[in-house]
Amino acid sequence: MTFLEKIKQPLFWSNFAKVAIPFFILVTLISLFLNSWREIFAGDFTKVNEVNFANGKWKTFWGLKVVISTFYGIWVTSKKMK
Repeated sequence: MTFLEKIKQPLFWSNFAKVAIPFFILVTLISLFLNSWREIFAGDFTKVNEVNFANGKWKTFWGLKVVISTFYGIWVTSKKMK
């Protein structure tokens, strides 16, 4: 089955969501811990906001994770579906 035939099936998008959403959450948590683990454990969420989200940084932070999760979800789902 070709890729275009696969993405036309509702099962593809259901499986995509099952892969992409947990991956998105995992990547987000890992990224936050890598960037601000001291502030997170200290409870200084103002500093976490400044480091990761303030002054337009949120666009890059969330955008990159959405793009990576989308491509990963499509790739994995495409490979696993027959």
